[in-house]
Amino acid sequence: MSDVSALIIASTVVALIGIALGVMVPAWAMGKAISKALDALARQPEAEPSITRTLFIGLAMIESLAIYVLVIVLIVLFRNPLLGYLLNR
Repeated sequence: MSDVSALIIASTVVALIGIALGVMVPAWAMGKAISKALDALARQPEAEPSITRTLFIGLAMIESLAIYVLVIVLIVLFRNPLLGYLLNR
């Protein structure tokens, strides 16, 4: 197995693990945030506008983390800087 094919396989495996974690962890965090928001709404229905606004801001931040993971994984897969070095050796 050449260095290039080993690097491509390693990059693919790392990208798959990264995207799996990058999807699972934010999904878990979103579920927990929504659960806590519903619990807070059940306890204090009069605070609904404040809780909802804070929930949506938090969900947007969590979702942005998942998008950042996707961007980094795509960079690792398609624009790996080590591939050019190994191909020119």
